[in-house]
Amino acid sequence: MKTLIAIVLVALIMTVSSYAAEGMVDVKSSFGVKKTADRLESILKDKGMTIFNRIKHSQAAKKVGVNLRETELLIFGNPKVGSPLMKCQQSVAIDLPQKALIWEDDEGETWISYNNLGYLAKRHSISNCKKVIAKIEKALAGITKAAATE
Repeated sequence: MKTLIAIVLVALIMTVSSYAAEGMVDVKSSFGVKKTADRLESILKDKGMTIFNRIKHSQAAKKVGVNLRETELLIFGNPKVGSPLMKCQQSVAIDLPQKALIWEDDEGETWISYNNLGYLAKRHSISNCKKVIAKIEKALAGITKAAATE
């Protein structure tokens, strides 16, 4: 039993970044930024999500003389998922559609970061949509894990 607990704790530590900002979920990827972003985009499309934009921040930074580690942002969503959440509390629309940041840290590791739904619920005082929030949390966790691992 102690071994199982130790394994779970190590896995959890490996999954959560020391860079975590408040309200963010960080998932470590086994791949580089481009491959992770490609995988994530493909999975999202397969799940029926719309990709609204893919912003390559590091390429844009290079154009203005700023050296930035690889950084990409995927903006995605689906009205079937976001609309029920907005119905619960319309102000959450400021944080929708969803975003996933795929980035390289200063040690060369790649991460997928996205907004924690519990944090958004707190930020927007959403108390009457626990099922909707849980469904979105589960979906985002599964999608990002699939994009980050083989």
